[in-house]
Amino acid sequence: MERTFLMIKPDGVQRGLIGEIITRLERKGLTLIAAKFIWLTKQQAEAHYAEHVGKPFYPRLIDYITSGPVLAMVWQGDRAIELSRALIGKTDPAEAAPGTIRGDYGVHSNRNVIHGSDSVASAEREIAIYFEPHELVDYEHTIQKWV
Repeated sequence: MERTFLMIKPDGVQRGLIGEIITRLERKGLTLIAAKFIWLTKQQAEAHYAEHVGKPFYPRLIDYITSGPVLAMVWQGDRAIELSRALIGKTDPAEAAPGTIRGDYGVHSNRNVIHGSDSVASAEREIAIYFEPHELVDYEHTIQKWV
């Protein structure tokens, strides 16, 4: 089983999209094993987006992600990263396919509703920013043998 980190960003929270996004991920067969509704500190945001330090958009990115509450989540499943990225869609909602989360709900590349880890290494790093190991509830749905 693979794990991934997903975050519903402030625009997704403010627009009431939490339930819709969780439903899409569950229907795809992924399992939610941790979630926190939080308002990111500047330090958490800087740790999360460390690879973008020095880029022109970095200050706006930090200001945006700390502008309202987010839902930080850990999902688990077979090929969880690949599947969740396919559901999320391309970063720029204008380029995201209809039927993807960003394609259906994203407004702008700076307001694209959701973040998803792009690799096992980034998932592990991002999960560690927001969750302690004991906060991950590892369990199996009884339906899992059919998924």
